[in-house]
Amino acid sequence: MKHVWKLLMVVSALLLIAGCGNDSGKAETKEKDGTVTFYIVRHGKTMLNTTDRVQGWSDAVLTPDGEKIVTSAGKGLKDVKFAAAYSSDSGRAIQTANLILKESDTSSKTKLQTDSRFREFNFGSYEGDLNETMGNDVAKSHGTTLEKMYAEGVSPKDIADGVAALDKKRVKKGENWPAEDYATIQARLKEGINEVAKKESKNGDCNVLLVSHGLSIGALLDTIKPGYKLPPEGIKNASVTKITYKDGKFTIKDVNDMSYVENGAK
Repeated sequence: MKHVWKLLMVVSALLLIAGCGNDSGKAETKEKDGTVTFYIVRHGKTMLNTTDRVQGWSDAVLTPDGEKIVTSAGKGLKDVKFAAAYSSDSGRAIQTANLILKESDTSSKTKLQTDSRFREFNFGSYEGDLNETMGNDVAKSHGTTLEKMYAEGVSPKDIADGVAALDKKRVKKGENWPAEDYATIQARLKEGINEVAKKESKNGDCNVLLVSHGLSIGALLDTIKPGYKLPPEGIKNASVTKITYKDGKFTIKDVNDMSYVENGAK
């Protein structure tokens, strides 16, 4: 009987080894994640842009000229095959993304995905107010004038943190969504871009359309390259900022590129 049990144990062991060989003994070929190229577009000009109003989480539709320039951008990008398309959940960003996809020869059927993490800065109680009013208040809180502040150079961080501090004194807690400080803004943008990049890289090399907002694009670039300085004119409406993602690393390629608009307008 003992010999029988020993024989059964040997056979079982051999079968177990054979089974492991069939399942995991083969050399596993691990697919390398692809390179994701993000085409980050700022939305077209809106009615609130035209009236020089603060427009963060508040929203407005594109103007006729705003639609025209975005359509030109779409024509300039028509040959770029987008494996995926994302935008903030603000109407102006969604409208912009859909106009671009509509002009595409290769991606017109790509489904747009919206994500609140790609929204513009939230300016709290300053939303809808004149940009000049908010700017003057921020400058005054720093002991300077608006003219001097812009002449010396003001960063997205200066704006966000200045407004966040002022906003706390302007409204009671719970009355409104509070203005975001820069750390909060960068955290959500970084979380969003990392999640999308990792997800899309699983599909190999690909292009991704992402429509966001002027200050948020600047803050996003600052997460990739801390201390990054925006162009003096800021991020232009319908401009393309290109970044790549590979093996967990982002690289800034082009910033504020208007060539797609120019080529599409021809």
